[in-house]
Amino acid sequence: MQSKSREKFVELAEKRVSKTLKDIRLIGNLSNKSNYSYSDSDVKKIYGTLRKALDEMKGRFDSSGEDSNDVFKL
Repeated sequence: MQSKSREKFVELAEKRVSKTLKDIRLIGNLSNKSNYSYSDSDVKKIYGTLRKALDEMKGRFDSSGEDSNDVFKL
């Protein structure tokens, strides 16, 4: 039997990762050039910001890393 804290972790992780994957797919929809205008610089900035957030998240699991509350702006 799983502990309450484990059950809560699994519940929240599944919910949050699923939501994040959906949001990442929605960001990918912005690649439609017939609907949106963007530069390579915009794409690099979006990707870099997401990669940095993933690296910070992993760091928090590896140790007691700091949380960043940066707001994304192009």
